[in-house]
Amino acid sequence: MKKTLLKAGVLGMLLAGVMGSGQVFGQSDPTGKKPITSTYAITNATVFANASSTGNKATVLIKDGVIKSIGRNVSLPPETKVIEGDSLFIYPGFIDGASQAGITRPEDPKRPEDFVSSNPPDEIAGITPWRSAMDQFSIKSSQVDELRKAGFTMAQILPDGGMIAGKSAVVLMGNPNSTNLIKANTGLAASMRGARGMYPGTAVGVMAKFRDVYKNTELTQGRIAQFTSSTGVSRPEMTPTYMGMSDVVTGQVPVLFSVSNDLQVRRAVSLQKELGFQLVLTGLEEYDEVIDFIKSSGAKVLIQLATPEDKAIKAQKEDVNDAIKAQYERVQEAYDRAIAQAGKLEKAGVPFAFTTIGTKTADLGKSLQKMIEGGLSEAGALAALTSNAAAILGVDRIAGTLENGKMANMVISTGPLFEEDSQIKHVVVDGNFFDYEVKKKKKVNGNDGESNPVGTWTYTSETPAGSSGGSFTVEKEGSEYSGKITYDDPQGGGTATSPLQNIQASGNTLKFSFNVNAGGMSLDVQVSGEIDGDSMDGSMYISDFGSFAISATRNPSLIAKK
Repeated sequence: MKKTLLKAGVLGMLLAGVMGSGQVFGQSDPTGKKPITSTYAITNATVFANASSTGNKATVLIKDGVIKSIGRNVSLPPETKVIEGDSLFIYPGFIDGASQAGITRPEDPKRPEDFVSSNPPDEIAGITPWRSAMDQFSIKSSQVDELRKAGFTMAQILPDGGMIAGKSAVVLMGNPNSTNLIKANTGLAASMRGARGMYPGTAVGVMAKFRDVYKNTELTQGRIAQFTSSTGVSRPEMTPTYMGMSDVVTGQVPVLFSVSNDLQVRRAVSLQKELGFQLVLTGLEEYDEVIDFIKSSGAKVLIQLATPEDKAIKAQKEDVNDAIKAQYERVQEAYDRAIAQAGKLEKAGVPFAFTTIGTKTADLGKSLQKMIEGGLSEAGALAALTSNAAAILGVDRIAGTLENGKMANMVISTGPLFEEDSQIKHVVVDGNFFDYEVKKKKKVNGNDGESNPVGTWTYTSETPAGSSGGSFTVEKEGSEYSGKITYDDPQGGGTATSPLQNIQASGNTLKFSFNVNAGGMSLDVQVSGEIDGDSMDGSMYISDFGSFAISATRNPSLIAKK
Protein backbone atom coordinates (compact mmCIF):
# COMPACT_ATOMS: atom_id res chain seq x y z
CA MET A 1 0.00 0.00 0.00
CA LYS A 2 2.81 2.43 0.82
CA LYS A 3 4.30 1.88 -2.61
CA THR A 4 0.95 2.68 -4.24
CA LEU A 5 0.68 5.91 -2.31
CA LEU A 6 4.18 6.96 -3.28
CA LYS A 7 3.42 6.43 -6.94
CA ALA A 8 0.06 8.18 -6.69
CA GLY A 9 1.56 11.25 -5.06
CA VAL A 10 -0.11 11.43 -1.64
CA LEU A 11 3.31 12.07 -0.23
CA GLY A 12 3.57 14.98 -2.64
CA MET A 13 1.91 16.85 0.21
CA LEU A 14 5.09 16.56 2.18
CA LEU A 15 7.92 19.08 2.08
CA ALA A 16 11.55 17.96 2.05
CA GLY A 17 12.59 20.18 4.96
CA VAL A 18 13.18 23.92 5.22
CA MET A 19 16.92 23.54 5.78
CA GLY A 20 19.38 23.65 2.90
CA SER A 21 22.55 21.66 2.61
CA GLY A 22 25.42 22.17 5.00
CA GLN A 23 27.84 25.05 4.57
CA VAL A 24 30.87 23.04 5.56
CA PHE A 25 31.95 19.76 3.98
CA GLY A 26 32.88 17.06 6.50
CA GLN A 27 35.65 14.53 6.44
CA SER A 28 33.80 11.98 4.28
CA ASP A 29 33.00 13.96 1.12
CA PRO A 30 33.27 11.84 -2.05
CA THR A 31 32.19 14.70 -4.33
CA GLY A 32 35.65 16.26 -4.50
CA LYS A 33 34.26 19.59 -3.32
CA LYS A 34 36.50 20.91 -0.57
CA PRO A 35 36.18 24.06 1.50
CA ILE A 36 39.03 26.54 1.75
CA THR A 37 39.63 25.23 5.25
CA SER A 38 38.38 22.22 7.19
CA THR A 39 39.35 23.80 10.51
CA TYR A 40 36.73 25.66 12.54
CA ALA A 41 36.50 27.08 16.03
CA ILE A 42 33.39 28.11 17.93
CA THR A 43 34.71 30.55 20.51
CA ASN A 44 33.49 31.51 23.98
CA ALA A 45 30.32 29.39 23.88
CA THR A 46 28.69 27.70 26.86
CA VAL A 47 29.65 24.05 26.41
CA PHE A 48 27.88 21.08 27.98
CA ALA A 49 30.37 18.32 27.24
CA ASN A 50 28.20 15.56 28.74
CA ALA A 51 24.89 14.95 30.47
CA SER A 52 26.22 15.78 33.94
CA SER A 53 27.94 19.01 32.89
CA THR A 54 26.73 22.32 34.34
CA GLY A 55 28.05 24.23 31.33
CA ASN A 56 31.36 26.08 30.99
CA LYS A 57 32.57 28.84 28.72
CA ALA A 58 34.96 27.31 26.22
CA THR A 59 36.19 27.21 22.64
CA VAL A 60 35.60 24.12 20.51
CA LEU A 61 38.18 23.45 17.78
CA ILE A 62 37.12 21.16 14.90
CA LYS A 63 39.37 19.81 12.16
CA ASP A 64 38.34 17.37 9.42
CA GLY A 65 35.13 16.49 11.25
CA VAL A 66 36.88 15.65 14.53
CA ILE A 67 36.98 17.59 17.81
CA LYS A 68 40.61 18.58 18.34
CA SER A 69 40.35 20.64 21.48
CA ILE A 70 37.85 22.03 24.02
CA GLY A 71 38.85 24.64 26.59
CA ARG A 72 39.27 28.28 27.52
CA ASN A 73 42.73 28.83 26.06
CA VAL A 74 42.74 26.84 22.87
CA SER A 75 45.54 27.56 20.41
CA LEU A 76 44.00 28.09 16.97
CA PRO A 77 45.89 27.18 13.77
CA PRO A 78 46.28 30.03 11.22
CA GLU A 79 43.77 28.44 8.81
CA THR A 80 41.00 28.34 11.43
CA LYS A 81 37.65 29.90 10.55
CA VAL A 82 36.29 31.46 13.75
CA ILE A 83 32.59 31.40 14.66
CA GLU A 84 31.73 33.64 17.58
CA GLY A 85 29.66 31.68 20.07
CA ASP A 86 29.29 34.13 22.96
CA SER A 87 25.50 33.74 23.09
CA LEU A 88 25.38 30.08 22.04
CA PHE A 89 25.03 26.82 23.97
CA ILE A 90 26.70 23.65 22.68
CA TYR A 91 25.61 20.08 23.46
CA PRO A 92 26.58 16.64 22.13
CA GLY A 93 24.59 15.67 19.06
CA PHE A 94 21.44 13.68 19.74
CA ILE A 95 21.29 9.99 18.79
CA ASP A 96 18.13 8.15 17.75
CA GLY A 97 18.27 4.66 19.22
CA ALA A 98 15.97 3.15 16.59
CA SER A 99 14.68 5.06 13.61
CA GLN A 100 13.00 4.60 10.28
CA ALA A 101 13.77 8.09 9.02
CA GLY A 102 14.67 7.82 5.36
CA ILE A 103 13.49 4.19 5.16
CA THR A 104 11.21 3.05 2.35
CA ARG A 105 9.34 -0.24 2.23
CA PRO A 106 10.63 -2.86 -0.21
CA GLU A 107 8.51 -4.52 -2.86
CA ASP A 108 6.04 -7.07 -1.52
CA PRO A 109 6.99 -10.52 -2.84
CA LYS A 110 4.51 -12.39 -5.02
CA ARG A 111 2.90 -15.49 -3.59
CA PRO A 112 3.83 -18.72 -5.36
CA GLU A 113 1.16 -20.74 -7.11
CA ASP A 114 1.49 -23.52 -4.55
CA PHE A 115 1.16 -21.10 -1.62
CA VAL A 116 0.02 -22.71 1.64
CA SER A 117 -1.05 -20.25 4.35
CA SER A 118 -0.09 -22.63 7.16
CA ASN A 119 3.50 -22.90 5.87
CA PRO A 120 4.34 -19.82 3.77
CA PRO A 121 7.82 -19.01 2.41
CA ASP A 122 9.85 -16.98 4.91
CA GLU A 123 9.93 -13.80 2.83
CA ILE A 124 6.16 -13.73 2.39
CA ALA A 125 5.67 -14.37 6.13
CA GLY A 126 7.85 -11.35 6.98
CA ILE A 127 10.98 -13.33 7.93
CA THR A 128 13.85 -11.58 6.12
CA PRO A 129 16.91 -11.46 8.43
CA TRP A 130 19.22 -11.09 5.43
CA ARG A 131 17.87 -7.66 4.50
CA SER A 132 19.85 -4.54 5.36
CA ALA A 133 18.40 -1.18 6.37
CA MET A 134 21.02 0.47 4.14
CA ASP A 135 19.27 -0.98 1.09
CA GLN A 136 16.13 0.95 2.07
CA PHE A 137 17.76 4.17 3.31
CA SER A 138 18.02 7.57 1.62
CA ILE A 139 19.95 10.37 3.33
CA LYS A 140 18.09 12.84 1.09
CA SER A 141 14.71 11.97 2.60
CA SER A 142 12.78 14.87 4.12
CA GLN A 143 12.35 12.72 7.24
CA VAL A 144 16.13 12.88 7.75
CA ASP A 145 15.99 16.66 7.36
CA GLU A 146 13.28 16.89 10.00
CA LEU A 147 15.11 14.64 12.44
CA ARG A 148 18.33 16.61 12.02
CA LYS A 149 16.49 19.88 12.50
CA ALA A 150 15.36 18.51 15.88
CA GLY A 151 19.02 18.00 16.86
CA PHE A 152 19.64 14.38 15.87
CA THR A 153 23.03 13.76 14.32
CA MET A 154 23.19 9.95 14.32
CA ALA A 155 20.65 7.14 14.20
CA GLN A 156 20.38 3.40 14.23
CA ILE A 157 18.09 2.81 11.27
CA LEU A 158 15.82 -0.24 11.13
CA PRO A 159 14.52 -1.84 7.93
CA ASP A 160 10.81 -1.95 7.22
CA GLY A 161 9.32 -5.41 7.24
CA GLY A 162 7.52 -8.09 9.23
CA MET A 163 8.29 -10.11 12.37
CA ILE A 164 11.99 -10.37 11.46
CA ALA A 165 12.59 -7.37 9.22
CA GLY A 166 16.37 -7.52 8.83
CA LYS A 167 19.59 -5.87 9.97
CA SER A 168 19.94 -2.37 11.37
CA ALA A 169 22.77 0.07 10.67
CA VAL A 170 24.19 3.15 12.38
CA VAL A 171 24.33 6.21 10.14
CA LEU A 172 24.98 9.91 10.38
CA MET A 173 22.30 12.49 9.58
CA GLY A 174 24.94 14.26 7.54
CA ASN A 175 26.23 15.25 4.13
CA PRO A 176 23.72 14.21 1.43
CA ASN A 177 26.66 13.40 -0.86
CA SER A 178 28.10 10.82 1.54
CA THR A 179 27.01 7.29 2.45
CA ASN A 180 27.08 8.46 6.11
CA LEU A 181 27.51 4.84 7.21
CA ILE A 182 29.15 4.32 10.60
CA LYS A 183 28.50 0.62 11.00
CA ALA A 184 26.35 -1.92 9.15
CA ASN A 185 24.69 -4.96 10.71
CA THR A 186 24.36 -3.60 14.25
CA GLY A 187 21.30 -5.62 15.25
CA LEU A 188 18.34 -7.65 14.06
CA ALA A 189 15.00 -5.84 13.91
CA ALA A 190 12.14 -8.01 15.18
CA SER A 191 8.60 -7.50 16.42
CA MET A 192 5.52 -9.31 17.64
CA ARG A 193 3.74 -8.34 14.44
CA GLY A 194 2.27 -11.39 12.75
CA ALA A 195 1.58 -11.93 9.06
CA ARG A 196 -1.88 -11.25 7.65
CA GLY A 197 -3.83 -14.27 6.46
CA MET A 198 -1.07 -16.78 7.12
CA TYR A 199 1.13 -18.31 9.79
CA PRO A 200 2.35 -16.81 12.07
CA GLY A 201 -0.65 -14.50 12.42
CA THR A 202 -0.70 -14.02 16.20
CA ALA A 203 1.78 -12.96 18.87
CA VAL A 204 1.93 -16.53 20.20
CA GLY A 205 2.55 -17.76 16.65
CA VAL A 206 5.32 -15.19 16.20
CA MET A 207 7.04 -16.43 19.36
CA ALA A 208 6.80 -20.02 18.19
CA LYS A 209 8.14 -19.13 14.75
CA PHE A 210 10.99 -17.04 16.15
CA ARG A 211 11.94 -19.98 18.39
CA ASP A 212 11.79 -22.33 15.42
CA VAL A 213 13.97 -20.10 13.21
CA TYR A 214 16.50 -19.60 16.02
CA LYS A 215 16.77 -23.31 16.87
CA ASN A 216 17.04 -24.34 13.22
CA THR A 217 19.82 -21.79 12.75
CA GLU A 218 21.70 -23.38 15.67
CA LEU A 219 21.27 -26.82 14.12
CA THR A 220 22.41 -25.55 10.72
CA GLN A 221 25.54 -24.02 12.25
CA GLY A 222 26.37 -27.34 13.88
CA ARG A 223 25.91 -29.16 10.58
CA ILE A 224 28.07 -26.60 8.75
CA ALA A 225 30.86 -27.10 11.31
CA GLN A 226 30.58 -30.86 10.87
CA PHE A 227 30.54 -30.61 7.08
CA THR A 228 33.64 -28.38 6.95
CA SER A 229 35.67 -30.51 9.37
CA SER A 230 34.71 -34.07 8.40
CA THR A 231 34.31 -36.24 5.32
CA GLY A 232 31.28 -38.32 4.47
CA VAL A 233 28.87 -35.69 5.84
CA SER A 234 25.94 -34.51 3.76
CA ARG A 235 25.97 -30.88 2.75
CA PRO A 236 23.67 -28.81 5.01
CA GLU A 237 21.05 -26.51 3.47
CA MET A 238 22.28 -22.95 4.02
CA THR A 239 19.20 -20.79 3.45
CA PRO A 240 19.22 -16.96 3.48
CA THR A 241 17.18 -17.06 6.68
CA TYR A 242 19.64 -19.24 8.59
CA MET A 243 22.65 -17.34 7.29
CA GLY A 244 21.01 -14.03 8.22
CA MET A 245 20.28 -15.28 11.75
CA SER A 246 23.74 -16.74 12.37
CA ASP A 247 25.34 -13.68 13.94
CA VAL A 248 22.39 -13.37 16.32
CA VAL A 249 22.79 -16.99 17.42
CA THR A 250 26.53 -16.54 17.93
CA GLY A 251 25.93 -13.42 20.02
CA GLN A 252 27.63 -10.99 17.66
CA VAL A 253 24.60 -8.70 17.32
CA PRO A 254 21.51 -8.14 19.51
CA VAL A 255 17.85 -8.51 18.65
CA LEU A 256 16.04 -5.17 18.65
CA PHE A 257 12.60 -6.35 19.69
CA SER A 258 9.84 -3.78 19.12
CA VAL A 259 7.53 -4.03 22.14
CA SER A 260 4.94 -1.38 22.93
CA ASN A 261 3.37 -2.66 26.16
CA ASP A 262 4.08 -4.68 29.30
CA LEU A 263 2.77 -7.98 27.88
CA GLN A 264 5.03 -7.73 24.83
CA VAL A 265 7.96 -6.87 27.10
CA ARG A 266 7.39 -10.06 29.09
CA ARG A 267 7.12 -12.13 25.90
CA ALA A 268 10.35 -10.76 24.43
CA VAL A 269 12.27 -11.26 27.68
CA SER A 270 10.86 -14.80 27.93
CA LEU A 271 12.25 -15.60 24.48
CA GLN A 272 15.60 -14.07 25.38
CA LYS A 273 15.91 -16.10 28.57
CA GLU A 274 15.01 -19.29 26.74
CA LEU A 275 17.27 -18.81 23.72
CA GLY A 276 20.09 -16.66 25.12
CA PHE A 277 20.41 -13.88 22.53
CA GLN A 278 21.33 -10.28 23.34
CA LEU A 279 18.17 -8.17 23.75
CA VAL A 280 17.30 -4.53 23.20
CA LEU A 281 13.71 -3.60 24.00
CA THR A 282 12.65 -0.80 21.67
CA GLY A 283 9.52 1.27 21.08
CA LEU A 284 8.24 1.07 24.67
CA GLU A 285 5.06 3.09 25.29
CA GLU A 286 3.29 1.45 28.24
CA TYR A 287 5.83 -0.03 30.65
CA ASP A 288 4.96 1.40 34.07
CA GLU A 289 4.03 -2.05 35.44
CA VAL A 290 7.22 -3.81 34.28
CA ILE A 291 10.02 -1.39 35.20
CA ASP A 292 11.41 -3.69 37.91
CA PHE A 293 11.03 -6.65 35.55
CA ILE A 294 12.96 -4.81 32.84
CA LYS A 295 15.71 -3.95 35.31
CA SER A 296 16.07 -7.57 36.45
CA SER A 297 16.21 -8.79 32.83
CA GLY A 298 19.31 -6.73 32.06
CA ALA A 299 17.90 -5.82 28.64
CA LYS A 300 18.84 -2.53 27.07
CA VAL A 301 15.95 -0.12 26.64
CA LEU A 302 14.78 2.36 24.01
CA ILE A 303 11.56 4.16 24.90
CA GLN A 304 9.40 6.15 22.51
CA LEU A 305 10.09 9.88 22.62
CA ALA A 306 6.36 10.50 22.76
CA THR A 307 3.70 11.26 25.34
CA PRO A 308 -0.10 11.15 25.06
CA GLU A 309 -2.06 14.19 23.97
CA ASP A 310 -3.72 16.18 26.75
CA LYS A 311 -6.69 17.33 24.62
CA ALA A 312 -9.17 15.36 26.70
CA ILE A 313 -7.86 16.96 29.88
CA LYS A 314 -8.01 20.49 28.48
CA ALA A 315 -11.55 19.86 27.25
CA GLN A 316 -12.82 18.92 30.71
CA LYS A 317 -15.66 21.07 32.05
CA GLU A 318 -16.28 22.18 35.61
CA ASP A 319 -20.08 21.90 35.80
CA VAL A 320 -20.47 18.10 35.52
CA ASN A 321 -21.95 15.32 37.64
CA ASP A 322 -19.99 12.99 39.91
CA ALA A 323 -19.80 10.18 37.34
CA ILE A 324 -18.19 12.49 34.78
CA LYS A 325 -15.83 13.85 37.43
CA ALA A 326 -14.73 10.31 38.23
CA GLN A 327 -14.13 9.71 34.54
CA TYR A 328 -12.06 12.92 34.37
CA GLU A 329 -9.97 11.70 37.31
CA ARG A 330 -9.25 8.39 35.58
CA VAL A 331 -8.16 10.21 32.43
CA GLN A 332 -5.89 12.49 34.45
CA GLU A 333 -4.38 9.54 36.35
CA ALA A 334 -3.64 7.68 33.12
CA TYR A 335 -2.01 10.77 31.63
CA ASP A 336 0.09 11.44 34.75
CA ARG A 337 1.18 7.79 34.85
CA ALA A 338 2.23 7.89 31.18
CA ILE A 339 4.41 11.00 31.44
CA ALA A 340 5.98 9.76 34.70
CA GLN A 341 7.30 6.48 33.22
CA ALA A 342 10.63 7.84 31.98
CA GLY A 343 11.35 9.41 35.36
CA LYS A 344 10.60 6.10 37.07
CA LEU A 345 13.02 4.30 34.74
CA GLU A 346 15.71 6.80 35.68
CA LYS A 347 15.01 6.46 39.41
CA ALA A 348 15.14 2.66 39.07
CA GLY A 349 18.65 2.96 37.65
CA VAL A 350 17.78 1.61 34.20
CA PRO A 351 19.92 3.33 31.53
CA PHE A 352 17.66 4.08 28.58
CA ALA A 353 17.69 6.02 25.34
CA PHE A 354 15.02 7.23 22.95
CA THR A 355 13.56 6.00 19.70
CA THR A 356 11.58 8.26 17.36
CA ILE A 357 9.70 5.42 15.66
CA GLY A 358 5.97 6.13 15.77
CA THR A 359 6.46 9.73 16.86
CA LYS A 360 5.83 13.12 15.30
CA THR A 361 9.06 15.05 14.80
CA ALA A 362 7.32 18.35 15.56
CA ASP A 363 6.26 17.04 18.99
CA LEU A 364 9.61 15.63 20.14
CA GLY A 365 10.55 18.70 22.16
CA LYS A 366 7.10 18.95 23.69
CA SER A 367 7.15 15.28 24.67
CA LEU A 368 10.56 15.70 26.29
CA GLN A 369 9.28 18.65 28.32
CA LYS A 370 6.30 16.60 29.49
CA MET A 371 8.60 13.78 30.62
CA ILE A 372 10.65 16.30 32.59
CA GLU A 373 7.45 17.65 34.14
CA GLY A 374 6.60 14.05 35.03
CA GLY A 375 9.83 13.50 36.97
CA LEU A 376 12.64 12.86 34.48
CA SER A 377 15.67 15.00 35.33
CA GLU A 378 17.19 17.27 32.70
CA ALA A 379 20.47 15.38 33.07
CA GLY A 380 18.60 12.11 32.54
CA ALA A 381 16.88 13.50 29.46
CA LEU A 382 20.19 14.66 27.96
CA ALA A 383 21.83 11.31 28.76
CA ALA A 384 19.02 9.47 26.99
CA LEU A 385 19.55 11.67 23.94
CA THR A 386 23.34 11.33 23.94
CA SER A 387 25.61 9.15 26.10
CA ASN A 388 23.09 6.40 26.94
CA ALA A 389 22.15 6.09 23.27
CA ALA A 390 25.82 5.94 22.24
CA ALA A 391 26.50 3.18 24.77
CA ILE A 392 23.48 1.10 23.71
CA LEU A 393 24.44 1.44 20.04
CA GLY A 394 28.09 0.68 20.77
CA VAL A 395 29.37 4.00 19.39
CA ASP A 396 30.39 5.67 22.66
CA ARG A 397 34.03 5.63 21.50
CA ILE A 398 33.18 8.27 18.87
CA ALA A 399 29.92 9.90 19.99
CA GLY A 400 27.65 10.73 22.93
CA THR A 401 29.88 13.34 24.59
CA LEU A 402 32.05 16.24 23.48
CA GLU A 403 35.68 15.17 23.92
CA ASN A 404 38.96 15.49 22.09
CA GLY A 405 39.14 12.90 19.34
CA LYS A 406 35.41 12.29 19.05
CA MET A 407 33.33 13.12 15.99
CA ALA A 408 32.19 16.72 15.65
CA ASN A 409 28.50 16.01 16.22
CA MET A 410 26.90 18.88 18.09
CA VAL A 411 23.66 20.71 18.79
CA ILE A 412 24.05 24.47 19.09
CA SER A 413 21.14 26.39 20.60
CA THR A 414 20.24 29.97 21.44
CA GLY A 415 19.74 29.16 25.12
CA PRO A 416 19.82 26.31 27.65
CA LEU A 417 18.42 23.26 25.89
CA PHE A 418 15.34 22.70 28.05
CA GLU A 419 14.23 26.32 28.33
CA GLU A 420 10.94 27.04 26.57
CA ASP A 421 12.23 29.85 24.34
CA SER A 422 15.49 28.10 23.40
CA GLN A 423 15.84 27.22 19.72
CA ILE A 424 18.30 25.11 17.77
CA LYS A 425 20.38 27.40 15.56
CA HIS A 426 23.02 25.01 14.20
CA VAL A 427 23.46 21.25 14.04
CA VAL A 428 26.95 19.93 13.32
CA VAL A 429 27.24 16.42 11.85
CA ASP A 430 30.65 14.96 11.04
CA GLY A 431 31.94 18.53 10.81
CA ASN A 432 29.13 19.65 8.47
CA PHE A 433 27.29 22.73 9.69
CA PHE A 434 23.53 22.89 9.13
CA ASP A 435 22.01 26.28 9.88
CA TYR A 436 18.41 26.84 10.96
CA GLU A 437 16.31 29.96 11.09
CA VAL A 438 15.74 31.31 14.57
CA LYS A 439 12.28 32.85 14.79
CA LYS A 440 11.30 35.52 17.24
CA LYS A 441 7.79 35.75 18.60
CA LYS A 442 6.01 38.69 17.09
CA LYS A 443 3.54 40.95 18.78
CA VAL A 444 0.13 41.02 17.15
CA ASN A 445 -2.31 43.60 18.50
CA GLY A 446 -0.14 43.92 21.57
CA ASN A 447 -0.19 40.20 22.41
CA ASP A 448 3.02 38.20 22.26
CA GLY A 449 2.90 35.30 19.85
CA GLU A 450 -0.78 35.57 18.85
CA SER A 451 -1.43 34.96 15.15
CA ASN A 452 -4.63 34.73 13.15
CA PRO A 453 -4.84 31.48 11.10
CA VAL A 454 -7.99 32.42 9.18
CA GLY A 455 -7.67 32.58 5.41
CA THR A 456 -6.77 30.50 2.37
CA TRP A 457 -3.28 29.05 2.41
CA THR A 458 -1.32 27.65 -0.52
CA TYR A 459 1.06 24.91 0.56
CA THR A 460 3.97 23.35 -1.26
CA SER A 461 5.65 20.03 -0.66
CA GLU A 462 8.46 17.92 -2.02
CA THR A 463 9.58 14.40 -1.17
CA PRO A 464 11.44 11.69 -3.04
CA ALA A 465 8.04 11.02 -4.64
CA GLY A 466 8.14 14.45 -6.30
CA SER A 467 6.81 17.99 -5.87
CA SER A 468 3.19 19.08 -5.61
CA GLY A 469 0.98 21.72 -4.09
CA GLY A 470 -2.51 22.40 -2.85
CA SER A 471 -4.44 24.70 -0.58
CA PHE A 472 -6.31 24.70 2.68
CA THR A 473 -8.82 27.18 4.06
CA VAL A 474 -9.42 28.04 7.71
CA GLU A 475 -12.62 29.84 8.76
CA LYS A 476 -13.84 30.95 12.16
CA GLU A 477 -17.34 31.40 13.48
CA GLY A 478 -17.51 32.50 17.08
CA SER A 479 -14.84 30.48 18.87
CA GLU A 480 -15.05 27.50 16.50
CA TYR A 481 -12.78 26.85 13.51
CA SER A 482 -13.63 24.93 10.35
CA GLY A 483 -11.92 24.39 7.01
CA LYS A 484 -10.99 22.10 4.14
CA ILE A 485 -7.87 21.02 2.26
CA THR A 486 -7.15 19.91 -1.30
CA TYR A 487 -4.45 17.35 -2.06
CA ASP A 488 -3.28 15.05 -4.84
CA ASP A 489 -5.80 12.26 -5.17
CA PRO A 490 -4.00 8.97 -4.36
CA GLN A 491 -6.42 7.17 -6.65
CA GLY A 492 -5.49 9.39 -9.60
CA GLY A 493 -7.54 11.94 -11.49
CA GLY A 494 -6.33 15.26 -10.12
CA THR A 495 -7.09 16.48 -6.62
CA ALA A 496 -9.37 15.51 -3.76
CA THR A 497 -10.85 17.53 -0.91
CA SER A 498 -11.19 16.69 2.76
CA PRO A 499 -12.61 18.66 5.72
CA LEU A 500 -10.18 19.80 8.39
CA GLN A 501 -10.69 18.26 11.81
CA ASN A 502 -9.51 19.07 15.34
CA ILE A 503 -8.41 22.57 14.35
CA GLN A 504 -6.47 24.25 17.16
CA ALA A 505 -4.95 27.72 17.10
CA SER A 506 -2.84 28.73 20.07
CA GLY A 507 -0.30 31.52 19.94
CA ASN A 508 1.73 31.07 16.75
CA THR A 509 0.78 27.41 16.41
CA LEU A 510 -1.86 26.01 14.08
CA LYS A 511 -2.79 22.32 14.26
CA PHE A 512 -5.33 20.30 12.34
CA SER A 513 -5.92 16.84 10.94
CA PHE A 514 -7.72 15.35 7.95
CA ASN A 515 -8.37 11.97 6.38
CA VAL A 516 -7.08 10.69 3.06
CA ASN A 517 -8.98 7.89 1.31
CA ALA A 518 -6.47 5.63 -0.41
CA GLY A 519 -7.65 2.44 -2.02
CA GLY A 520 -10.56 2.05 0.38
CA MET A 521 -8.38 2.69 3.44
CA SER A 522 -8.45 5.86 5.52
CA LEU A 523 -5.16 7.49 6.48
CA ASP A 524 -5.04 10.01 9.31
CA VAL A 525 -2.87 13.04 8.50
CA GLN A 526 -1.90 15.49 11.25
CA VAL A 527 -0.43 18.92 10.56
CA SER A 528 1.30 21.28 12.97
CA GLY A 529 2.87 24.58 11.94
CA GLU A 530 4.20 27.87 13.25
CA ILE A 531 2.64 30.99 11.72
CA ASP A 532 4.83 34.02 11.05
CA GLY A 533 2.71 36.71 9.43
CA ASP A 534 1.45 35.25 6.16
CA SER A 535 3.75 32.22 6.12
CA MET A 536 3.71 28.93 7.97
CA ASP A 537 6.37 26.26 8.39
CA GLY A 538 5.70 22.99 10.10
CA SER A 539 5.40 19.25 9.79
CA MET A 540 2.90 16.72 8.53
CA TYR A 541 2.61 13.33 10.21
CA ILE A 542 1.10 10.35 8.38
CA SER A 543 0.60 7.09 10.24
CA ASP A 544 3.11 4.43 9.15
CA PHE A 545 5.08 7.00 7.13
CA GLY A 546 6.43 9.37 9.80
CA SER A 547 6.88 13.13 9.79
CA PHE A 548 7.60 15.39 6.85
CA ALA A 549 7.88 19.15 6.52
CA ILE A 550 5.22 21.40 5.02
CA SER A 551 5.36 25.09 4.07
CA ALA A 552 2.41 27.37 3.36
CA THR A 553 1.72 30.98 2.30
CA ARG A 554 -1.52 32.83 2.92
CA ASN A 555 -3.29 34.66 0.09
CA PRO A 556 -3.48 38.25 1.42
CA SER A 557 -6.68 39.03 -0.49
CA LEU A 558 -8.54 36.30 1.37
CA ILE A 559 -7.46 37.06 4.93
CA ALA A 560 -10.48 37.48 7.15
CA LYS A 561 -10.47 40.56 9.34
CA LYS A 562 -10.71 40.26 13.07
